[in-house]
This record gives sequence, C-alpha cells and structure tokens, in this order.
Amino acid sequence: MQATSMQATTALVEGESDRLAVEALARRLGYDLTALRVSVVPMGGATSIVHFLDRYGPNGAGHRIVGLCDAGESRGIARALGRAGIGSGSLAERGFHVCHADLEDELIRSLGIDGVLNVIAAQGELASFRRLQRQPSLRERPITMQLRRFFGGRSGNKARYAPLLVDALPAGHAPPPLTALVASFCGAA
Repeated sequence: MQATSMQATTALVEGESDRLAVEALARRLGYDLTALRVSVVPMGGATSIVHFLDRYGPNGAGHRIVGLCDAGESRGIARALGRAGIGSGSLAERGFHVCHADLEDELIRSLGIDGVLNVIAAQGELASFRRLQRQPSLRERPITMQLRRFFGGRSGNKARYAPLLVDALPAGHAPPPLTALVASFCGAA
C-alpha cells in the first residue's frame, strides 16, 4: 500500500507500550509522524479492533489502516480486517505486521539478553529483576520468559521499557515487524 500525501494513516497497535515503541523507532529513523499524517493508536487489546476499524477505516474516517499485532491475535485481526473491507491476502499485504509472541519478545530477541539486562541496570532495577528470577515459579524458566514477566508484571513497566529497549537497539537491528510497520509509513515497505 502506498501512502498518499492527502490520506491520513492510522497505525493500530494493541497497547500503549506498542505505541511508544513504534513512535520511538519512527523518531530514531527520522520520521516525522505528524508531517506524514500518521497516528499510532493503542486499542487497549486486539479484541477492540472492530471499534477502531469502524472509527478510522473505510466506513469511518477513511484513513489508511496499518498495524502491529501479536501472533496469537492474528486470526482475529485478519477476520476483522476482512469484515471491514480492508484488502485480502496476508496480514502483511494488508499492512499488519505480526510479532512472534509479542513486541517485548521481539525486542528481547533483537537486543539480546545482555543488552536488555544493561537497559534494566541503567534504570536501577537489576536487583529487582534478580529477585524476580529467584521466585519459585520462575526459577527454572528461560531468562527470556523471566524478562517478559519482569516487563509485564508491574503496572507501567511495559510502557516504561518499550522505548528504552528500542533506543538501545543497534542501528539496523529493530525487530522485523516493527521495522516493517514504521517503513510502511512512507510507503517504503
């Protein structure tokens, strides 16, 4: 899908942390979302997509719709897009990019364990993460699962860490779904 200079684009994402990550990567890559007429809208969960498609899609404001979702939500997203009359084909062909598990999982894999631990340490929370790792329910779990629990276990942690993790990524190492979504803002994807 090619963006036109007149049509606004609404990027639908599942939550606030996703919005902050998308905006952080766009900023880092030099995209001015206001100038591009792009709004990144958190839906408060993928199950709310119908409301947002009604509001911004072809039967609402007529915006170009793109987005980011978790793999577990992809079938529901595809059905909602189809019902709203937004393209056919794969989600990527319709402007939606799918994270393997979720965006935090993608960021952890792209940045690497040591990089993520460095971000946590820079926030003064490495001791808190180490305590969490020692909890009986998490002790035997893979560190990636422990990190995802750390980000999701405390209110506001996902939103707090999402832009920090994006900012810590080496140039060219952003997660593919996030990169593809941001690139689509200029019709480059």
